[in-house]
Amino acid sequence: MVKYLPIMLDVQDQRVVVIGGGAVAERKVGALVEAGAAVVLVSPSLTEALAALAEAGRLSWISRPYAPGDIQGAFLVYAASNEAAVNEAVAQEARSLGLPVNVASRSEAGSFITPGVLRRGRLTVAVSTSGAGPSAAARITEQLAEILGEEYEPYLDWLHDLRTEIKRRELPPELRRSLLRRVGNLDVLNEMRRGTFIEWSADDIDNWITRNLEM
Repeated sequence: MVKYLPIMLDVQDQRVVVIGGGAVAERKVGALVEAGAAVVLVSPSLTEALAALAEAGRLSWISRPYAPGDIQGAFLVYAASNEAAVNEAVAQEARSLGLPVNVASRSEAGSFITPGVLRRGRLTVAVSTSGAGPSAAARITEQLAEILGEEYEPYLDWLHDLRTEIKRRELPPELRRSLLRRVGNLDVLNEMRRGTFIEWSADDIDNWITRNLEM
């Protein structure tokens, strides 16, 4: 069994080439567009959803079958054609160019796989079964969605704002670490779950920091 290295990649404005225009490519492209990648799609035809993205200018569509050289200069490559032979050819070219490639028809032919993903604002949880089955990963992701509710999005925004303000201040390192530890002890997440949380203003943040500096 391959032991994959979990990693979060910043693909904002990076050129990502996807070969294929069917349902599998649609799933890959959806995540890439959401992450801000500059997607180049090579396929003689597209699903309705992919065609809509191309029409809206959210991806570049090369309307023809894959040809050698199409993946030159890519940051990532996805071989998501309905034809296994095409995917294998894409994978072979990617390997020769030293490019990371995901192969939809045979995961072991590629150098990375795509996990199931759960997003809650700043929170991203990736679930991989190391190729055992995408449906299993999807079920596990759904189970996690029940545990990690929608309240995590505003909670992490609140946490980010408070920690950013603490780090911005010119404080002795030990005092800064003490404040950051106290932030973790606040019961804000449960307050958000119960619907009793009252949004903190900039003054509320300032007052909390000041009070805890005096403790």
